[in-house]
Formats: sequence, structure tokens, C-alpha cells
Amino acid sequence: MATFSAIGIGSGADLSTLLEGLMAVERRPLTAIKTQVESYNSKISALGTLQSKLSGLQTAAQALKPAVLQSALEKFATYTGALSDDKAGKVSVGAGATAGSYRLDVVRLAAGQKDISNALAAGADGKANLADGTFTISFGAGDARNVTINTSAAETLETLRNTINDKTAQSGVSAAIISGADGQRLVLSGAEGTGNAFTAGGGGLTFNDEFATAQASDAEIKLDGVTIVSQSNKITTALSGVTLDLAADSAGKSATLSITRNTEDKLKSSLEAFVKAYNDAAAAMNSLGAYDAATKTAGALQGNSVLRNAQNTLNELVFGAKYKDNPGSEELTLSSIGVSIKGTDGTLALDAEKLAAAVANDPRAIANFAKEIGTVFDKKINGIVGTAGSIQTSKDSLNINIRDLEKRQEALESRLEKVEARYRAQFTALDVLLAEMNTTSSFLTRNLASLTASY
Repeated sequence: MATFSAIGIGSGADLSTLLEGLMAVERRPLTAIKTQVESYNSKISALGTLQSKLSGLQTAAQALKPAVLQSALEKFATYTGALSDDKAGKVSVGAGATAGSYRLDVVRLAAGQKDISNALAAGADGKANLADGTFTISFGAGDARNVTINTSAAETLETLRNTINDKTAQSGVSAAIISGADGQRLVLSGAEGTGNAFTAGGGGLTFNDEFATAQASDAEIKLDGVTIVSQSNKITTALSGVTLDLAADSAGKSATLSITRNTEDKLKSSLEAFVKAYNDAAAAMNSLGAYDAATKTAGALQGNSVLRNAQNTLNELVFGAKYKDNPGSEELTLSSIGVSIKGTDGTLALDAEKLAAAVANDPRAIANFAKEIGTVFDKKINGIVGTAGSIQTSKDSLNINIRDLEKRQEALESRLEKVEARYRAQFTALDVLLAEMNTTSSFLTRNLASLTASY
């Protein structure tokens, strides 16, 4: 920015103010350039807002599309499971489930092995000591779960118990001590299932059938007469996506297992998100393109072709959304599934009851229609907000214009520096000349006064 040092001191003329006025006139083209740059930046910011809102709508539309190889119905389906007799156990449902009803018969529960050792007499301190040797828990040769613990007569049964429990993550076997009238006994408890059966002994301890309280066993159930055997009472392999947790006292019990499909809830929440994103985009577009006659203020994109194109595209998509699940079926529209225009601002509203009725009538057709809506909106909006879309193209064009204006601004500022330097030189010369003339005038005035006095 130009600065003005005081000139006119010699002559007394207000040359600095005159110079400032001349430079203000010279700077008018520069001011116009800066105003234009600000206008372009404002449009770029407004286009960014439009792009953000439309991208949000595109994301909501994409959420209506199923994954590759997934049907639209499965996209929106959620499943719940129930047993007619909750004393038989509990059921949970996840991905991969299908609707159906089955008879469940619990034949046998899975159990873990439990062994109790011989008694070791307790010493004066109340603790029983082991014998020199090696204590082992074995599941078979080479099994990674096998545990070997060196023992000595100086160690107590408590020490062995603690060591076994430290290795439970490896073996699946936990240990406890029962103190009886004849001494202390080690209790070993294994995981459920015959595959977790083990043998143990050593260090002065033996285990035999006399004190074996439970043998390892597998759970067995029947679904519609089909036998399923599981190592655990949590059965995950009987039905895809279904987990059965058998109750502790469920052996011998029967119940009906029901898996129910719900399409409405997920479809409703997805459409609600879509409607909200659409309304956010519509509100932003209305604001960006508005004109307030009272304040005579226009929106940043008032009259902008990109904005008009986006508004027209969304209107066409809403009014043109139609779908037939098959040639002979009823044609579906957004209105027929509960999505309709609200008021005069172009926003949408979802009628939950109307949607529920449509889903109840034909869930597959409604799911397919939602998929079609998502697909069409995603594709059309991408033509506006994508990397090669109209918004990005417009922003790129504005940025080019800004760079051109900035170059003109730099050139103009350089020229203005030279203009100011020329004016300053001329005004400095004028100041010197006026100063000399003032000096001459003062000299003549004094001499004339003297001559007049003498005369």
C-alpha cells in the first residue's frame, strides 16, 4: 500500500492531500479487482456449502443400497429369536439368519470333567505338602494344552493350585482345594465337552473314579428331529446366524424356536435419514439462491446455473421416482410408501404409518424400491458433487479467474508505485518552485515596502 510523506512544506501548499486524492482515483481499478476476487471467493465458499449438503444426501442415498451379492430385502432385514419356554434357554440372532420356526428338544447338556484327588494330610500349619516329582495335566500326546509342573516335598498343595490356575488360559483347567477331616484334596475342573477330557496326577496326587464327580460330555439337541451335538452349551452351528444358550436345567425340555424377520424398522430409519439429508440440502439451496426484497440482499448463489441445475435435478428425482417390482405389480412412488412433499419449501416428510402398511403388504417390493431410490440418487448427485461434477468444475473455473485477477492486481500495484513515484517527483519539483517563488515574492514585498517608505 502506498504511503505519503509530507510534501508542500517548502511552499506551504497542501500537496500531500492532492497527491492522496490523485492516487485514490488511480486505485479505483485495483479496488474493483479486489471486490471481484471477494465475490468469487464468496461463490466458492457457497459452492462448498452446496457440495457438502448434497454429499450428505448422497451418503444417505448410498445407505439405501445393498452390498454386492446382497438382496435389498436382506439389506433391511433384522431378525429376532425367541423360545416358547424360556426355561429351555435363550436365543440370540445375528448376520446370516433366516426366518423360520423349529421344534427344539434338549436331550443332554454339555459338562466339564471334574476330578478330586486323594487326601494329603495337613501339617501343624494346616497345609498339606506335595511329594518330589512331576504333576501333569494331559489331553494327549503333543497337545498344546498339556501342562507339566515340577513338585517338591517343600511345596504345599496351595502352591500347586496357584500354578495350575496361572496356566488355566493354556489348559482350560482350574483348580481348587477342599479341606476335609482326612486332609486336603485338589479339585480339577475342565471345560465343557468330551474334547476337553483330561488325565492328571503326580507329585503325590492321584485321581480315580471314586472321587470323579463329573465326566466330560457334549450337549445334544434336536431341531425338528435332526440331532446336533455341541461341545458347549452355547450352540452356534445348528442354524446360520443363530446362537442357542441352553439353560442349566434344560435337559429333557422341549420348546418352539421362532426366528422372525423385521424389515420395517431398518427401512424406516434409513428413509428417515434420507429425508433429513434431503431437507438439509433443500434448505441450503433455498438459502443460497434466495433474494430478500426488504433488505435487497441476494444469496451467494442467487441466479447461479449450478444451483438451478441441482434444484431441478432433485425435483426431477423426487417426482420421477417410480418402481414396479415386476411387470404385473402395482407401480410404487415415493408418496405411496409415505414420502411426500411438505409445504411450499420443497422439503419432504415421512408418514411412518403409511410406510408400515406398505412394508406389511409387500416388504420385498418396498425394499427393492428403496434400493432403486438409493441407486438413482447416488448416480445423479455424483454428477453434481463428484470430482468431475458441475460444482467442482465451477469452483475450478472461479479459481482460475481469481488467479488471473491476482496477476492483474500485482501488475496494477506495480504500475501504481511508478505512478506515485512520478507524481511525487512532480509535486516535489512544484514544491521547490513554489518555495522559490514565495521567497522571491517575500523579497520583492520587503523591498517595495522599503522603497515606499523612503519615497
